[in-house]
Amino acid sequence: MIALIDYGSGNIRSVTKALQHEGAEVQLVSDAARLADADAVVLPGVGDFGDCARNIKSRKLWDPLQDWLGSGRPFLGICVGYQLLFASSEESPGEPGFGFFPGQVRKFKSRELKVPQIGWNSLELTQPAHPLWRSLPPEPYVFFVHSYFPACEREDVIIAKTTYGETFASGAALGNVAGVQFHPEKSQDIGLAVLRNFVREIGVGEKA
Repeated sequence: MIALIDYGSGNIRSVTKALQHEGAEVQLVSDAARLADADAVVLPGVGDFGDCARNIKSRKLWDPLQDWLGSGRPFLGICVGYQLLFASSEESPGEPGFGFFPGQVRKFKSRELKVPQIGWNSLELTQPAHPLWRSLPPEPYVFFVHSYFPACEREDVIIAKTTYGETFASGAALGNVAGVQFHPEKSQDIGLAVLRNFVREIGVGEKA
């Protein structure tokens, strides 16, 4: 079972439907007790970094998710759910993230490009053999909506990069924990392939 964290932020319905399309059993989880039966966690996120962090804490999910990350069990962060895996964000000074990946989330400062980045952009698969990228083309196009990006301080955990005025880590992974800045649930066939790979990697669902 995949626990999709429901804390009042994120494309809950579309992420649920996309995961179910790939054969996963999905349960919306808004309290820590229900994590006990989960095989994996997906943390979506839309909006403000600080608001998302505070909403997770208000549901007493922060420490259980921190423990989950420390255990190395399968986890996928999407958009702000990925940004929360870093130590902090310029968007919300003083509001810490999980600190699983080293680095800070920063704001795009380009004067030539529109911020937020909304639309399709390509991934440079810096670790093309990573399980999330199985069967993907060399430079897949995916859908982004964001004004902030992770500046990851460990090159070895970056699994994809994207350039929008500046180059940033659009995907990172360490062990069974991964995150992506793009929205796989909005990225059509490529996005479904990423979710399918996640489902198959953890061995859940009828298509696993």
